[in-house]
Amino acid sequence: MADIDTNNIYTQLGLNPPTEARTKENDELGQTEFLELMTAQLTYQDPLKPMENGDFLGQMAQFGTVSGISELNNTFSSLSESFQSNQALQASTLVGRRVMVPSSNGYLASGESLQGSVELAQSASKVTITIENQASQVVNRQDLGAQQAGLIDFEWNGMDARGNPLPAGEYRVAAEVRRGNEVSAGQMYTVVDVESVTLGVGGQDLTLSVSGLGDIDMNQVRKIL
Repeated sequence: MADIDTNNIYTQLGLNPPTEARTKENDELGQTEFLELMTAQLTYQDPLKPMENGDFLGQMAQFGTVSGISELNNTFSSLSESFQSNQALQASTLVGRRVMVPSSNGYLASGESLQGSVELAQSASKVTITIENQASQVVNRQDLGAQQAGLIDFEWNGMDARGNPLPAGEYRVAAEVRRGNEVSAGQMYTVVDVESVTLGVGGQDLTLSVSGLGDIDMNQVRKIL
């Protein structure tokens, strides 16, 4: 709390400061001393000029402001601790889970499939999913036909057009969206495994380490599966 010269206040009121106030010059003003000073001000003030002492009023305001700030700091500290505890709980439940994130890159694990979605702002007459390897060669296509607006799921079994299994690794997915004669690219999402989680510091979000894509922010996650 702010330093307040209590001796000066007693002098302005024409009173002798108590022993504790004389020996603690420029010490902190506690609630007890504050109430004593306010009572003395009300008792000894000039009835014709009530509450004229501007310095005293300023110190009253200062006391209330600093006290309020102290209480707010305590409240925010408690909220911060609660938020960090919730972060830790959330992080512990994400490891080993699968999440959907906005990305054109997906990771095909050995013996598994690559899953994802394309988001359509409006309905389409035809949607085609194309999958390329790291050499930009098309290894598979999927015709999803006509689709309504929203998230359209797809799944690739990891085989090429001839049915041959392809090696595990990173692949690129893209969507060709047709609306009549108009052709556009759809917003791609891929499903990845969460390998580890890093807790945010100073109010920052969680950071997820996901298979094949490295680190991403928790706020990028569209869906937890």
